[in-house]
Amino acid sequence: MNARTFKTLLNLYPPYIGAGIRVRHIASDYSKINVEMKLRFFNRNYMGTHFGGSLYAMIDPFYALMLIKKLGPGYAVWDKSAAINFIKPGTGTVRADFSIDEQTIEHIKDKTSAGEKYCPDFSLDIFNQQDQVVAKAVKTLYIRKKKQRRNKNAFKPEKQ
Repeated sequence: MNARTFKTLLNLYPPYIGAGIRVRHIASDYSKINVEMKLRFFNRNYMGTHFGGSLYAMIDPFYALMLIKKLGPGYAVWDKSAAINFIKPGTGTVRADFSIDEQTIEHIKDKTSAGEKYCPDFSLDIFNQQDQVVAKAVKTLYIRKKKQRRNKNAFKPEKQ
Protein backbone atom coordinates (compact mmCIF):
# COMPACT_ATOMS: atom_id res chain seq x y z
CA MET A 1 0.00 0.00 0.00
CA ASN A 2 1.38 3.40 -0.88
CA ALA A 3 2.00 6.05 1.77
CA ARG A 4 -0.81 8.32 0.59
CA THR A 5 -3.44 5.58 0.93
CA PHE A 6 -1.97 4.52 4.27
CA LYS A 7 -2.21 8.12 5.54
CA THR A 8 -5.85 8.32 4.47
CA LEU A 9 -6.70 5.06 6.25
CA LEU A 10 -4.97 6.19 9.44
CA ASN A 11 -6.89 9.47 9.37
CA LEU A 12 -10.15 7.50 9.07
CA TYR A 13 -9.27 5.27 12.04
CA PRO A 14 -12.08 5.88 14.58
CA PRO A 15 -9.89 6.24 17.70
CA TYR A 16 -7.87 8.93 15.89
CA ILE A 17 -10.97 10.74 14.74
CA GLY A 18 -12.31 10.60 18.30
CA ALA A 19 -9.11 12.01 19.77
CA GLY A 20 -8.67 14.64 17.05
CA ILE A 21 -5.38 13.12 15.87
CA ARG A 22 -4.33 13.81 12.27
CA VAL A 23 -1.50 12.26 10.28
CA ARG A 24 -0.14 15.20 8.28
CA HIS A 25 2.61 13.52 6.29
CA ILE A 26 4.03 10.08 5.53
CA ALA A 27 7.17 9.91 3.40
CA SER A 28 6.83 7.63 0.38
CA ASP A 29 9.52 5.33 1.84
CA TYR A 30 7.94 5.43 5.34
CA SER A 31 11.07 7.00 6.83
CA LYS A 32 9.20 10.03 8.23
CA ILE A 33 5.74 10.57 9.67
CA ASN A 34 4.32 13.83 11.06
CA VAL A 35 1.29 13.77 13.35
CA GLU A 36 -0.62 16.57 15.07
CA MET A 37 -3.52 17.05 17.43
CA LYS A 38 -5.51 20.22 17.97
CA LEU A 39 -6.92 20.97 21.41
CA ARG A 40 -10.67 20.42 21.23
CA PHE A 41 -13.45 20.13 23.81
CA PHE A 42 -13.42 16.33 23.38
CA ASN A 43 -9.67 15.78 23.97
CA ARG A 44 -9.02 18.18 26.83
CA ASN A 45 -8.77 17.27 30.47
CA TYR A 46 -10.35 18.93 33.52
CA MET A 47 -7.62 21.61 33.55
CA GLY A 48 -8.31 22.55 29.92
CA THR A 49 -5.11 21.07 28.47
CA HIS A 50 -4.48 18.00 26.30
CA PHE A 51 -5.56 14.75 27.92
CA GLY A 52 -2.44 12.65 28.56
CA GLY A 53 -4.02 9.53 27.06
CA SER A 54 -4.61 11.39 23.80
CA LEU A 55 -0.99 12.59 23.78
CA TYR A 56 0.12 9.00 24.13
CA ALA A 57 -2.38 7.75 21.51
CA MET A 58 -0.94 10.33 19.14
CA ILE A 59 2.44 8.58 19.21
CA ASP A 60 1.49 4.99 19.95
CA PRO A 61 1.71 2.96 16.73
CA PHE A 62 3.98 4.91 14.44
CA TYR A 63 7.45 3.50 15.08
CA ALA A 64 6.07 -0.04 14.81
CA LEU A 65 4.16 0.80 11.62
CA MET A 66 7.22 2.45 10.07
CA LEU A 67 9.40 -0.56 10.84
CA ILE A 68 6.81 -3.01 9.53
CA LYS A 69 6.84 -1.10 6.25
CA LYS A 70 10.64 -0.57 6.15
CA LEU A 71 11.65 -4.12 7.14
CA GLY A 72 8.99 -5.95 5.15
CA PRO A 73 7.01 -9.12 5.77
CA GLY A 74 10.02 -11.17 6.87
CA TYR A 75 10.07 -9.47 10.28
CA ALA A 76 7.85 -9.51 13.36
CA VAL A 77 7.52 -6.04 14.91
CA TRP A 78 5.58 -5.39 18.11
CA ASP A 79 5.35 -2.65 20.70
CA LYS A 80 6.92 -3.98 23.88
CA SER A 81 6.70 -1.06 26.29
CA ALA A 82 6.37 2.69 26.48
CA ALA A 83 6.90 5.53 28.88
CA ILE A 84 5.79 9.13 28.61
CA ASN A 85 6.99 12.02 30.72
CA PHE A 86 4.75 15.10 30.72
CA ILE A 87 6.98 18.20 30.78
CA LYS A 88 4.47 21.05 30.57
CA PRO A 89 0.75 21.38 29.84
CA GLY A 90 -0.12 20.85 26.20
CA THR A 91 -2.31 23.58 24.77
CA GLY A 92 -3.24 24.50 21.24
CA THR A 93 -1.94 22.20 18.53
CA VAL A 94 0.73 19.67 19.45
CA ARG A 95 2.84 17.65 17.04
CA ALA A 96 5.24 14.74 16.86
CA ASP A 97 7.76 14.06 14.11
CA PHE A 98 8.89 10.45 13.63
CA SER A 99 12.01 9.54 11.71
CA ILE A 100 13.93 6.33 11.04
CA ASP A 101 17.11 6.45 8.96
CA GLU A 102 18.66 3.71 6.85
CA GLN A 103 21.51 3.26 9.33
CA THR A 104 18.95 2.27 11.98
CA ILE A 105 17.30 -0.18 9.59
CA GLU A 106 20.65 -1.79 8.77
CA HIS A 107 21.51 -1.99 12.49
CA ILE A 108 18.19 -3.77 13.19
CA LYS A 109 18.79 -6.21 10.34
CA ASP A 110 22.28 -6.92 11.66
CA LYS A 111 21.02 -7.51 15.23
CA THR A 112 18.28 -9.89 14.05
CA SER A 113 20.12 -11.66 11.24
CA ALA A 114 20.44 -15.00 13.05
CA GLY A 115 16.85 -14.95 14.33
CA GLU A 116 17.55 -13.21 17.64
CA LYS A 117 15.07 -10.78 19.09
CA TYR A 118 16.12 -7.16 19.34
CA CYS A 119 14.38 -4.58 21.53
CA PRO A 120 15.55 -1.07 20.61
CA ASP A 121 14.32 2.12 22.27
CA PHE A 122 13.03 5.02 20.20
CA SER A 123 12.83 8.44 21.84
CA LEU A 124 10.40 11.09 20.74
CA ASP A 125 9.40 14.60 21.80
CA ILE A 126 5.94 16.12 21.48
CA PHE A 127 6.01 19.85 20.74
CA ASN A 128 3.55 22.70 21.06
CA GLN A 129 3.10 25.50 18.51
CA GLN A 130 5.99 27.43 20.06
CA ASP A 131 8.32 24.44 19.50
CA GLN A 132 8.47 23.81 23.24
CA VAL A 133 8.57 20.21 24.46
CA VAL A 134 5.35 19.28 26.25
CA ALA A 135 6.13 15.56 26.62
CA LYS A 136 8.99 13.11 26.10
CA ALA A 137 8.31 9.49 25.25
CA VAL A 138 10.34 6.32 24.87
CA LYS A 139 8.95 3.40 22.90
CA THR A 140 10.59 -0.02 23.14
CA LEU A 141 9.88 -2.35 20.24
CA TYR A 142 10.29 -6.10 19.89
CA ILE A 143 11.78 -7.05 16.52
CA ARG A 144 12.90 -10.39 15.14
CA LYS A 145 13.20 -12.13 11.81
CA LYS A 146 10.29 -14.45 11.18
CA LYS A 147 11.07 -18.14 10.98
CA GLN A 148 10.82 -19.61 7.51
CA ARG A 149 7.75 -21.76 7.15
CA ARG A 150 8.28 -25.08 5.49
CA ASN A 151 6.25 -25.75 2.42
CA LYS A 152 3.67 -28.39 3.42
CA ASN A 153 3.87 -29.92 -0.02
CA ALA A 154 7.67 -30.08 -0.13
CA PHE A 155 7.85 -33.74 0.90
CA LYS A 156 4.77 -35.07 -0.86
CA PRO A 157 5.56 -37.37 -3.74
CA GLU A 158 4.33 -36.27 -7.12
CA LYS A 159 1.21 -37.98 -8.42
CA GLN A 160 1.81 -40.17 -11.44
